Amino acid sequence: MTYSESAEPSRPKAKPGSKRERLTSAAAQVLHEQGVEKTTIADIARAADVPLGNVYYYFKTKDQLVEAAIDAHAQGLAGLIAALDALPTPQDRLKALLSGWVDQRELTARYGCPTGSLASELDKRDDGLDQTLAKVMRVLLDWAEQQFHALGRTADARELAVALIASYQGVSLLTNTFRDPELMAVEGRRLERWIDSLA
Repeated sequence: MTYSESAEPSRPKAKPGSKRERLTSAAAQVLHEQGVEKTTIADIARAADVPLGNVYYYFKTKDQLVEAAIDAHAQGLAGLIAALDALPTPQDRLKALLSGWVDQRELTARYGCPTGSLASELDKRDDGLDQTLAKVMRVLLDWAEQQFHALGRTADARELAVALIASYQGVSLLTNTFRDPELMAVEGRRLERWIDSLA
């Protein structure tokens, strides 16, 4: 999920700041674009505009950079949730989340969902980073559940939250597989109607 964070997610970009911040942001971006296995520390250093030798002062291993990227996702999600929570109704908040996802459809068509793609890769490893990322995704799931609960769906709020996140992850996969951003737009409109029907 992207978190532009506008809403899950947007593409993290290296920006002015400390070298650690630039490396963290670049790690999130490059890992999304290339995947964990293809990405090297040198790729991240280049994207962050940090000399390769300096990287090791902040991060000793690529796994530490992956963990930093997960933290960037968590921070982006926290910012997104704070922005969404400023909206007046749970219906508005859920629809703004959808809008953010749809706004990222070109990026999703190219590289997939940043969080979902990373989760899929990390699941094949046995180092615990998959569970670290699962905690980030659980925050979004819990937040969505709270919104459905606030809509009056007390008995099935969790099921509805799972359905929403699963729909997004599924259409992200299809959008990326077929390189077709319109799939995301169509599903976004369907999910908006669905949310309206629940309100």
